[in-house]
Amino acid sequence: MKMINATWSSEFTLTGLLYQPKWQTPLFLVFLAIYLITMVGNLGLITLIRKDPHLHIPMYFFLGTLAFVDTWLSSTVTPKIVVNLLGKYSMISFTECMIQFFSFALSATTECFLLAAMAYDRYVAICKPLLYPVIMTNRLCRQLLVLSFVGGFLHALIHESFLFRLTFCDSHIINHFYCDVIPLTKISCTDPAINYLMLFIFSGSIQAFSIVTILVSYTFVLLTILKKKSGKGANKAFSTCGAHLLSVSLYYGPLLFMYVHPTLSQADDQDMIFSLFYTVIIPVLNPFIYSLRNKQVINSLRKLLKRNG
Repeated sequence: MKMINATWSSEFTLTGLLYQPKWQTPLFLVFLAIYLITMVGNLGLITLIRKDPHLHIPMYFFLGTLAFVDTWLSSTVTPKIVVNLLGKYSMISFTECMIQFFSFALSATTECFLLAAMAYDRYVAICKPLLYPVIMTNRLCRQLLVLSFVGGFLHALIHESFLFRLTFCDSHIINHFYCDVIPLTKISCTDPAINYLMLFIFSGSIQAFSIVTILVSYTFVLLTILKKKSGKGANKAFSTCGAHLLSVSLYYGPLLFMYVHPTLSQADDQDMIFSLFYTVIIPVLNPFIYSLRNKQVINSLRKLLKRNG
């Protein structure tokens, strides 16, 4: 009981990114700029989709939700990096640490399910265009969205509950830039075997389900595109799907290395590099990946800017 109480009342120290002191100010400016661009890009995309009636279709419904989740994910992690780079506050309480991890796990898992739903949407749109309005109804879109968030919530709740069984009696230094399950289990004085097992089972299952759904959907999409004789339609489909596949590969690659392969063998600096991709880099890239290759979004942006003078 004393050990549990000590854990609850304790504070952790986040080491943050490993860098030389001379890089502190440049890194602070870089991450601050990345966060501001992330906010402007994602919130701007959400605003554009809401204001333009031509974008009120399932594809952009999911894209707007993805922008919201990316904003959430980035806001969970990046501000803490920026504050730590100031060198003024690297401490985090146990309660704050658990809240940060839960928020991260919920948003990251929800994004996995959203990417799978977006792949299914593209499959129906390209492979079954005549049935698209019948299959991808507003009701189905809302159901897929709710299931994505519920799945993210349950997944975060499972790992959060297993983190509460850990005690931290020796080291309170987290070799990471945010509270994540792997760095926390590494400094625990409780046997973390069950935590690693749950991580492998649930994270592995979710990623396997999402990746298989995406690969199967785009395999059918590719076969359908190759059969089309219209070069214009094929180029448009390739452009849309290519942007999605680029985002998916950048997101899932680091996730697979981080959570599915044996975690005990990973070095801390390796963890940080992988984590930077899906917590900082992907949220800032997604609005540009999906927008710059989408003529409808660009035209809507031009109309909105022209309308506002």
